[in-house]
Amino acid sequence: MTLRHVRHLVFAFLFSCTSPLAMADLQMKTIAEGLDTPWSITELPDQGFLVTERPGGLKYVSVSGDVIPVTGVPEVFAQRQGGLFDVVLHPDFSNNQTIFLSYAAGSEDSNRTTVARAVFDRNSLKDVAVIFEVSPSKRGGGHFGGRMAFLADGTLLLTVGEGYTLREDAQKTESQLGKLLRMTEDGDAPSDNPFADAPYVYSYGHRNPQGLIVDASSQAIWMTEHGPKGGDELNRIEPGKNYGWPAITYGVDYSGAIISPFTEAPNMEQPVTYWVPSIATSGLALYTSSAIPSLTGKLLVGGLKAKKVVAVDVSGDSAVLSEPFPDLEGRVRDVRALSDGSVAVIDEAGGKVIRVSQGTDQS
Repeated sequence: MTLRHVRHLVFAFLFSCTSPLAMADLQMKTIAEGLDTPWSITELPDQGFLVTERPGGLKYVSVSGDVIPVTGVPEVFAQRQGGLFDVVLHPDFSNNQTIFLSYAAGSEDSNRTTVARAVFDRNSLKDVAVIFEVSPSKRGGGHFGGRMAFLADGTLLLTVGEGYTLREDAQKTESQLGKLLRMTEDGDAPSDNPFADAPYVYSYGHRNPQGLIVDASSQAIWMTEHGPKGGDELNRIEPGKNYGWPAITYGVDYSGAIISPFTEAPNMEQPVTYWVPSIATSGLALYTSSAIPSLTGKLLVGGLKAKKVVAVDVSGDSAVLSEPFPDLEGRVRDVRALSDGSVAVIDEAGGKVIRVSQGTDQS
């Protein structure tokens, strides 16, 4: 047994033994419901929200809780894991009302993760333009990635899965599958990306990353990705680094077959933490508010299969895991830290958005 395996067993033990945060001090409120397989949520400056639905819908949720369909969304390929994914605001959204959507486009035989830019006008999208399409195209409806985040320099990050059937592409920098990509807001390749012959690639060796956050204070990039059967990962991303898939993994194939006999290899990065068995990692948030003090500074990881949110403290030498919302159970597709210190959680199967906030002691 390697030191890495021992450390993982210790983390798992700590996770199982960590006392839950006192739910008596937390309140949960449904702020939107009746959604069709919601995938992503972003907060608007007016404290309303935009919520994507994987089959292709985009909804505006007002402060009063009204759920209003937004027209003008690009056509999506909504088969199996494909569909409409993330929505993020332009860094200068308050002035230009510009948003970015990621989605699967194409057909069963030829599809790709795509990014479009549009102007949000409450009930509709205007000036919709595709700014980027992943290459190469692939077959089938698996492993699109699809999370986005802006860096402080105004460049846009996009996670891309390896297409499931093309997993070896994750190790090929000439392919954009199984990568974290970086582009300008117009979809061009920045000149300072790490690979001259792969101008969009920022990091590689990824399976199906669907959680992404940039720490505004440090610009650290954190990303979660689905493992196969076991081996979900939380990684801190550095430009030009290889994160190993499928050459190294802590998981096995769904049949139980060995994908790789190796969990470590030279010049391949180790995850900050990983999950065996899998929790099916999804959305990712960094909680920086003091409104819920026990969460301050921690990463919040959504779990689809686990049906919960996991808090990860990365402030020490080793990651420490806990379950901050033990009374919340749902197929968690996204989790976001909001400006008022509350946390928004998407329950995909329940078709709703739940707000978790610090309650008031009524004793």
